[in-house]
Amino acid sequence: MDTVGTTRKAELPDPVELGRAYEECQSITKASSTNFYYAFLTLPPEKRRSIYAAYAFCRLCDDIVDDPDRGDSAAVRLLEVRERLAGVYEGRAEGAIWIALRHSQQRYGIPMSWFVDVIDGCEMDLTTSIYDTFEEVSHYCRRVASAVGLICIEICGYEDKRAVEYAIDLGMAMQLTNILRDLGEDARAGRVYLPREELDRFGYSKEDLMAGVINEPFRDLMRFQVDRARRYFESGSRLFPLLDRRSRACPRTIASVYRGLLERMESADYDVFSRRVSLGTSSKVALAARLWLQSRIPVLS
Repeated sequence: MDTVGTTRKAELPDPVELGRAYEECQSITKASSTNFYYAFLTLPPEKRRSIYAAYAFCRLCDDIVDDPDRGDSAAVRLLEVRERLAGVYEGRAEGAIWIALRHSQQRYGIPMSWFVDVIDGCEMDLTTSIYDTFEEVSHYCRRVASAVGLICIEICGYEDKRAVEYAIDLGMAMQLTNILRDLGEDARAGRVYLPREELDRFGYSKEDLMAGVINEPFRDLMRFQVDRARRYFESGSRLFPLLDRRSRACPRTIASVYRGLLERMESADYDVFSRRVSLGTSSKVALAARLWLQSRIPVLS
């Protein structure tokens, strides 16, 4: 007993250093994403800061591939991320994100493979500018988004193994929504995430997309994409009751925000080129507060 206790105590990071590491992860989250930040505030403090650490890791990977001045360095920098991640799971962590991630991984037992999936997905952005089939797009979405959902449910807590399937679908729904919202921005960066076979089916070309053409073939294509994203949201929403009660408001808030983005696209007649579709901060805060309050009300027997 004494030996085990001493070993565990020796493995604990310096509390001050750990606190600073989590604070930096929180700052990264707040500066990068209001969509997620206000939803994360609904989580219990210990879970919240681990979510910040996971988000900061994902943000690091995204920023590497989205850097317009990255040149040929992105692949090398992602390799460095892989090495640092391996160090986390081998007990070596230097730097705020890695110290916080190490502590969170130990606390919640998050598999390394899900973080690796995120890196793999980001690497796909370095090698692929357009996908031929939805199966290929789905593979990409599962890596960059569903893997994040799997990380998050380990932190949130669940017992029913069906949560894994639903978290995958919720991640798919959110990434498909991101793809539709960012069509113009991604096209300007030389990336097309709508599969070539579906562009051909609706008579809308890659060149049309690059030029931001809005016509009836484009609207038909967008209706099809929005309907598919909603089907994934319907499946993914079955995750919420399977999570620890105090953690449910977080994914419900995020899903509601992203469903709202789909509605905004529809009300804008699918014009995602002239301005970025978004929900106001006040709407996000009000939604997060309402769902958090609902999560605090005891279940009546």
